[in-house]
Amino acid sequence: MKTSHLLISLLTCATLTSSMAQTRTNHPGVLDVGIRLQKSVNLYAENGITAQYTHPKLVSKRLFLGLSYVTSRLGTALNTHAIKQDNVLASVSYHFRPDWLIRPVAKLNVGYFAADYGSVIFDALPKTSPLASPEFGLCYCPDFPLKVNASIGYNLITGNGLTGPGTLYPVFVQTSITWNILKHTKN
Repeated sequence: MKTSHLLISLLTCATLTSSMAQTRTNHPGVLDVGIRLQKSVNLYAENGITAQYTHPKLVSKRLFLGLSYVTSRLGTALNTHAIKQDNVLASVSYHFRPDWLIRPVAKLNVGYFAADYGSVIFDALPKTSPLASPEFGLCYCPDFPLKVNASIGYNLITGNGLTGPGTLYPVFVQTSITWNILKHTKN
């Protein structure tokens, strides 16, 4: 129940930010908001929301600061008995070749992972963990406000069910589809 309230709050905040941002013109920064589709290799699909921001002073719009929330509640665990798990991530990404249509991207995520095993008999098992993961991929960045980013990542902190959550697998792939909600000028 808490996760659905968090998701509704984040979506409301993104919508309000979008409507307020539309009234500004010629803002020099870029605020991209959208969805993140993530799949742990050999385990769960997790989906959620993502946002990233850059400004000309952040290494000439190459450095992006971001926040993401992905959950199996909107993926594999939707209407199933799969384990419900949530990931909250803060990220820093660097876009190489900012004038190219398809840009190489390197990203570093840190955050928090929590699993809900659904029964008190599993209360002795680890269910939370810090997150740290590098990602490497490509971003399709056309001249209009749409961006599509695909990457592969590696969770540096994982678990085996005894020393960390057993559903926190190391390798994942992700696709983010975002839309620039700030009107901006070209440099």
